[in-house]
Amino acid sequence: MTRDLRIGFVGDSFVAGVGDPLCLGWAGRLAARALTEGQPLTFYNLGVRRETSSDVLARWQRECVQRLRDGSDLRLVLSFGVNDTTLEGGLPRVAPDESTANLAELLGQAADRGWPVLMVAPPPVDDPAHNARTALLDERFARVCHDASVPYVPVHRPLLDSAVWMREVRAGDGAHPGAGGYDEIAALVAPRWRDWLSACPPPPHRTAAAVRSPR
Repeated sequence: MTRDLRIGFVGDSFVAGVGDPLCLGWAGRLAARALTEGQPLTFYNLGVRRETSSDVLARWQRECVQRLRDGSDLRLVLSFGVNDTTLEGGLPRVAPDESTANLAELLGQAADRGWPVLMVAPPPVDDPAHNARTALLDERFARVCHDASVPYVPVHRPLLDSAVWMREVRAGDGAHPGAGGYDEIAALVAPRWRDWLSACPPPPHRTAAAVRSPR
């Protein structure tokens, strides 16, 4: 049977590609790369501005089930966290413990459906204090994904060290880069993306109780 690969990219404004004059973002670049390398796929960008891990957890199944239901190889790419660590009233919009619990719950729900997940770390912005909070969440997310056997792409530190990413973020709205910055993050994700696409999906109805952490 022909492989009918369908992938939902779910997350925040960085997934949506805000600031990219080409309207591709890193998600669109990865999908285009797969097609040029001979891997047909159906690609859904489900990035929403200002969304936190709580927002993504609340909506992802409703939106993805409608889009991924008819394929033979159904997958998710996730990325969020910058909005979790944004301060409102002096506190993060989502506390770190809740953010990690949200990710663990989402991974468990995806595993229950037998949908492989690739997780991309939250990128840096033009605010050192904000980046410090996000870097700690990045470490937590990496541990959750390791425990769930989900591939995790740690882009936060490389992008913080990237002159292109940081220059474009500063020249833009302080958070989102332009085309060059999205080229940078897509290049960082691409090797794991290729490996992940080439891996066979797990059998359906995988039990995921061990993945979830208490809420």
